[in-house]
Amino acid sequence: MVAGTSPADPASAGREADGPDSAAEGGSTATGNTEADGGAEAGRPVSGSEAGEPGSGATSAEPGGEAAAPRRSRRFPLFTRDTARPEGGGRAAPGDAPAPARQWPLLTVLCTAGAGLLIVALDPFAEAFRIGTILIGAALIAGAVLRWVVPSVGMLAVRSRFTDLVTYGLMGTLIVLLALVAQPKPWLDVPILEDAVRFTIR
Repeated sequence: MVAGTSPADPASAGREADGPDSAAEGGSTATGNTEADGGAEAGRPVSGSEAGEPGSGATSAEPGGEAAAPRRSRRFPLFTRDTARPEGGGRAAPGDAPAPARQWPLLTVLCTAGAGLLIVALDPFAEAFRIGTILIGAALIAGAVLRWVVPSVGMLAVRSRFTDLVTYGLMGTLIVLLALVAQPKPWLDVPILEDAVRFTIR
């Protein structure tokens, strides 16, 4: 019903009676106009952004109505800057293997370092402190070697491969050197350290 007309008005009644047909005609007219517009623009060249080409800035819409996300590179960065799994952080054994087998690089380093700590704590022989400390440093150096050689080391991979190599290798080397130059009767004589200690004491 059109506002401002009476239900008894023959013109309005005629419009209501002809409503479906006229609506269909209107729809076909609108469709025809759209097709005419499309036909008029058919000769116009379509740009890459309108066509949705891969190189254009517009993202193509998927059937679900969501825009496709830009594809990211699967290469691991040299330095890890997010919380993603670092390079080489996969399982060191197949998924059907037991959990200790999947994490054998980490367990190797932890067991070696734990044995060194146990020797230092129990002190069962004369040079127990020095040997236990060297064992701890050797465990960290072994972790650096495993990080470099083994493609997937499980939870031993904390950061990027480069960062883990520097961290494990540097810490292990320093611990071994400190164990070798520990007093009394150091196993490694470094004159520079002796001069530095004498200068500090003076």
